[in-house]
Amino acid sequence: MTQDPDIQQLAGMLRVSIGLLLRRLRQVQAEGELTLPESSALARLDRGGPATPTALAKLEQISPQSMGATLGALEARGLVERRPDPEDGRQVVISATEAGLQALRNRRNARTEHLAQALSTGFTRSELEQLMAVAPLLERLAQSI
Repeated sequence: MTQDPDIQQLAGMLRVSIGLLLRRLRQVQAEGELTLPESSALARLDRGGPATPTALAKLEQISPQSMGATLGALEARGLVERRPDPEDGRQVVISATEAGLQALRNRRNARTEHLAQALSTGFTRSELEQLMAVAPLLERLAQSI
């Protein structure tokens, strides 16, 4: 089955433009900036709840040693805490602290504010309306992948 050439062209354009947008948003700095691995680990804990370091390493597709270093840095700043695993006392479970969740919110808010500033200064009302209409479609596209 061959795809309509317009679909292929649109897919390529979306990949490039969304990729550029994501790269630029990742560059936005927030106060007390988290590294990308720290942010990713905190986001996993925020979405999925407490987890073992091994489980987090698997989810992030990194080595347990790398995850250990990331979690150590987060723990030193009070952004995560370790507790004995209630099901297996030999293991520890990591959870985000309130300070960790706030750091994650700060990072997200900084990115949203940066995006809002760019939208407010570089786009016409008509263009903003077009972007508002396409946003739900992009979310639906992301969920279908």
